[in-house]
Amino acid sequence: MNGANQTIVLEFILLGLSKHPNAEIVLFVLCLGIYLIILLGNSSLIVLSILDSNLHTPMYFFLSNLSFMDIFGTSSFVPLMLVNFLSVRKTISFPGCALQMYLTHALGTTECVLLAMMAYDRYVAICNPLRYTIIMNTRVCVQLAAVSWIVGTINSLLQTILALRLSFCGNNIIDHFFCEILAVLKLACVDISLNAFVMLVALVLVILPQVLLILISYVFILATILRLNSTKGRKKAFSTCSAHLTVVIIFFGTIIFMYSKPKAKDPDSDKLIALFYGVVTSMLNPIIYSLRNKEVKAAVKKVIIPSPTYTTIYSVILQSMGTPLFSNFLTPQRMQL
Repeated sequence: MNGANQTIVLEFILLGLSKHPNAEIVLFVLCLGIYLIILLGNSSLIVLSILDSNLHTPMYFFLSNLSFMDIFGTSSFVPLMLVNFLSVRKTISFPGCALQMYLTHALGTTECVLLAMMAYDRYVAICNPLRYTIIMNTRVCVQLAAVSWIVGTINSLLQTILALRLSFCGNNIIDHFFCEILAVLKLACVDISLNAFVMLVALVLVILPQVLLILISYVFILATILRLNSTKGRKKAFSTCSAHLTVVIIFFGTIIFMYSKPKAKDPDSDKLIALFYGVVTSMLNPIIYSLRNKEVKAAVKKVIIPSPTYTTIYSVILQSMGTPLFSNFLTPQRMQL
């Protein structure tokens, strides 16, 4: 490592809200409850999307990917964060910090791209309904989801490698709840201009195009909805798209607010904003898509309440094992507006 101080960092200390122990107890209770909702809500949505053939559509295929990201992403830092809330010495090993930094950044970037893919899916469904099953076929859906994961993985891998090659000169105190990449970069005792440049390039080439694609998609969607003669059709289209748009606004809004606002006088406010972005938005996904969605409510009833087709959950699982996942999600009657 370069620099005058060659001390090797073996672990990091996460400050969190150490100066406010009572606040950490409150956050522990809130975050534990939110985390349990994330696990239960998102896993239930994934299971329902698999078991109920009515949910074998592109929209729920992408939503299942989004739910998996929320579970995997929050699980990469929330459990340790909960432990640290109740610990006097809040530490994380260097390899653990590196893995946490990589996973949180990768899944965050992947979600940005996936939300744009979901906006494109809604655009095709509403603006080109007759060609929807042709355009959004199984191969295209899998490819779009794969692109999201690949872009997020490559971007995060590059950012993490560049961060880990820096010299920290023994400075191992991270003023955050977890190993957020920007918080780690502040510890570096060498020039980080290359890291800043790569982040700027990633912002321009990865994040901004997704925001632009979402905005363009919804401009066309809105124009198409306003031309519909059917009031019922307009209501259904608005209902479906408003759920996705709500997630998009919350997700990108918190990111833009956190990174575009002037440097806060109280660094604790930045931590709470990051906590909202990393935890609360993951909880909202299953709530928004399930509580107000007739298809999901019907799927819940079908799985829970015995019927001639689904007498027990076990029989449903056996039936689904005989059918490829989402194999019939492209039939015309499955198409969603």
